[in-house]
Amino acid sequence: MHRAPAVMVLAVLLAGCADVEGLQSEGDLGTVHAPKSLWKDVRPDPPAPDQRPGTAAVVPGLPKAADLSMRGVNALSVVRADITSATQQDGGTGRLVDPRAVQRLALCTQAVDGGPDCPVRPAVLHDLTGNGREELITALDIDGRLSELRVYTVQDDGSIARILSRRAVLEGVEVAAEHLAVREPTTNPDYVAVSDYVWDPKAGIMNLSQLTLDDCSGFAQTPPHADGSRCAR
Repeated sequence: MHRAPAVMVLAVLLAGCADVEGLQSEGDLGTVHAPKSLWKDVRPDPPAPDQRPGTAAVVPGLPKAADLSMRGVNALSVVRADITSATQQDGGTGRLVDPRAVQRLALCTQAVDGGPDCPVRPAVLHDLTGNGREELITALDIDGRLSELRVYTVQDDGSIARILSRRAVLEGVEVAAEHLAVREPTTNPDYVAVSDYVWDPKAGIMNLSQLTLDDCSGFAQTPPHADGSRCAR
């Protein structure tokens, strides 16, 4: 015969009985309900090949990188070529890139930095793949809040490929060793979501490895930012 553990039996007795050596019943603690699945019969269609922003893609129309290095590459030219190609692929639907991105890029001049009104952020070079070659990290700001984050690498044949694309509200972007962390606000102003990306050599992209919430309650006395977050930038 199966017997319940003594500790479990004791817990049940104490929860249901009144006054045992000063112990008092807490009454009905409520009923625990199993999660209820919504729309169980509805499933999304699998994504088409051109609907996968997490896949690596060689950026068309760019010259091969000399010495397999990003240091001599014009970052703005890379972003222009990538955004133009992605817009053509998704037909302006926004699957791969925000439909406003091309218009935003039109604000950039032919200057190396794109000029004072260019919404492309200054490029950052950092080795994320661990092969000793630096990757190009940048972002195109769409509307003052939403941005298109992009990471590019030089492949062994000198071609330039996008290995991460992410549309997000960039509360912060951090690099450490071979990790890239993206911080985004949540509906709770005391928390930000932190997505940690690491290089996946098999897939050839930066893959999401961990998603956590960063507690910002320590900033409770700090006036909130425009997006409501109290987290330090």
